[in-house]
Amino acid sequence: MNISVYITIGIPFYNAENYLALAIESVISQSFKDWELILVDDGSTDKSLEIAKSFESTDKRIRVISDGLNKKLPYRLNQIIDESDYDYIARMDADDIIHPDRLRIQLEFLEKNPSYDLVSSGIVSIDNSNQVYGYRGVKDIYTDFDAVKRSYPIAHASVLSRRSWNNRNKYNIDYPRSQDYELWSRSASKNDLKIAVLPDLLYYYREEGNLFADKLVKSYHTGFEIYTKYKKSFSTSQFIKLKSKTLIIITMDKLGVLQKIASRRNNKDVSTTVISYHQSIIDKIVTINNY
Repeated sequence: MNISVYITIGIPFYNAENYLALAIESVISQSFKDWELILVDDGSTDKSLEIAKSFESTDKRIRVISDGLNKKLPYRLNQIIDESDYDYIARMDADDIIHPDRLRIQLEFLEKNPSYDLVSSGIVSIDNSNQVYGYRGVKDIYTDFDAVKRSYPIAHASVLSRRSWNNRNKYNIDYPRSQDYELWSRSASKNDLKIAVLPDLLYYYREEGNLFADKLVKSYHTGFEIYTKYKKSFSTSQFIKLKSKTLIIITMDKLGVLQKIASRRNNKDVSTTVISYHQSIIDKIVTINNY
């Protein structure tokens, strides 16, 4: 691998004081050390900005950007692209953790496979106490992205991409909740979604409590709108599926089982060995940094 390669890691944050420090520490703990970390505040009203600046003051690789405004995620992601100093850009959410070898493994793949512009990975589900309770991903490297699809097996926050691809495929700020699906569909419609999803579990996603019925239903409808736009046709069967999924979500929410059922559905074939391994990784990061 070219040892002169550097990576920009971008973390947009909004009122993430409970988890932001640990997210940053997981970047600092990376086995690959040649990176810059851009922390972009989206108008936080808690202590998030204070936390971010404390890390900026102790590590010259870390840079904080704050304008005091709340402009939503797509705007901030485009801002990270524009502010990036390097040829590779990694995504990460402010309440998550990354495996210590994430950057190394993903960078090695793109360096060895120049025909791909992006690489994603599998994810491990963690709760608000940093406990692993599931995981999901592909069994083998997945690269079938030649057409617009109703869904993509891409964990958005786990993506590492070439900056050149980001420059020609910016986020659409009109889609604050479905910005990733809109981006994948738009780039696929132009035959410009050259991405590989690795089976490696490299991203620890804080999934507990993140499901809200109204937002989920809205995302489903927005997704159908995007699919119809880029597929350039109206699918009656997909519309029927949309209505069915909406009814199921509303019913599960009224019964109070939405979070529990969704978690089980997302994390299948769970191995205790795999869970133990990733729990040990997280525990080490937490322990070293006294969280």
